[in-house]
Amino acid sequence: MEPVIVIGAGLAGCEAAWQLAQRGIPVELREMKGSKMTPAHHSADFAELVCSNSLRSDQLENAVGLIKEELRRMGSLILACADAHRVEAGGALAVDRFGFSAAVTEKIRSHPLITVVEGEVTAIPAEGEVIIASGPLTSDALSQAIARRFPESRYLNFYDAAAPLVTFESVDMTSAFFASRYDKGTPDYINCPMTAEEYEAFWTELCAAQEAEVHGFEDKNVFEGCMPVEVMARRGHDTLCYGPLKPRGLTDPRTGREPFAVVQLRRDNAQGSIYNLVGFQTHLKWPEQRRVFSMIPALKNAEFVRYGVMHRNTYLDSPRLLDRYYRVKKEPRLCFAGQITGVEGYVESTASGFLAAVELARRLRGLAPVDFPQETAVGALALYVSNESVTDFQPMNVNFGIIPPLGYKVKGKRNKNAELSRRALEKLSQLNWS
Repeated sequence: MEPVIVIGAGLAGCEAAWQLAQRGIPVELREMKGSKMTPAHHSADFAELVCSNSLRSDQLENAVGLIKEELRRMGSLILACADAHRVEAGGALAVDRFGFSAAVTEKIRSHPLITVVEGEVTAIPAEGEVIIASGPLTSDALSQAIARRFPESRYLNFYDAAAPLVTFESVDMTSAFFASRYDKGTPDYINCPMTAEEYEAFWTELCAAQEAEVHGFEDKNVFEGCMPVEVMARRGHDTLCYGPLKPRGLTDPRTGREPFAVVQLRRDNAQGSIYNLVGFQTHLKWPEQRRVFSMIPALKNAEFVRYGVMHRNTYLDSPRLLDRYYRVKKEPRLCFAGQITGVEGYVESTASGFLAAVELARRLRGLAPVDFPQETAVGALALYVSNESVTDFQPMNVNFGIIPPLGYKVKGKRNKNAELSRRALEKLSQLNWS
């Protein structure tokens, strides 16, 4: 059997390669990192986490918690490695960034049916089965090749931003405290409180700080889920206090009251030596980041081991191009997976790679497709991406809004969401995804 070519060793590409190989399908995984890096990547390992080390909520009352559990039950490589390298983060699944990527890389490189080929892919292979999981930072050459191949499909862009990282030892813990919001789970976050006066000074300087030049950047192009903190600040004096700096559920032990505003830091590695500024994606100039973020009292002497960066993300107008299996409608030997399809988020990208690979493996073995139902998170996301009735297609995180309602009343939002998850997992148990 000729190997399936998987382009890109991010989360979607690694998941796809693994699922194919586990089903006896040989894979040629092509990755350009050995010879060329994108502006957002820093490690040679596969499945590198760029924006954050958090895979978000791990609770079944949340749709991203549901899609994680679905992937766990179906044997996801990415979820297995994430669970093995998790760091405490309250109700979220956060991982040791480097340990996680190293584990995925080792699994992929050691699989007897996966051959890694290093080097930039500049054209779509003319023959054979192909999964393109080149990510939101697809190289210019491959991006142009895709645009030429599918001129009827708009090739769209938005912008994404990553948050800074600081060392734990440089955080002034006399001005900070450990706690999780509403004391949920273990006290995993470092909370950096600010008074009204401190926030006022910080907000004023943040709004006035100089941004790095990003060609073609406009505020309207920023994906709401990863909005730079300075863009958010310019939307109003109190906007941050209802967003990443909200103090709700946090009590400063020094005062016994909720602070006016709170900057949260989340552990970024297993050792707890590095923390990231939660919600502080930014494209400020690096000296400006140090100047403004050091105005946060607990970070007055912070050592920044990585500054925030801004980069272009690229995605397809998938409803016009792809079917529910992430296959190109007019050329089903070609599939896409990951954020290039318009799924937004690490876990969502993993789910698209999983589904694309499972369906391709079944087709190659002469089996009928699985057709994950819309009641499941994996199925709902694929059906959203391929829904031709969506006219203004935008990147989408998984959410309960794309899953059919229960058809009966359940009191309380959390209870209703938990019931949606229970139904999804029951539907999943009735499927054969092997």
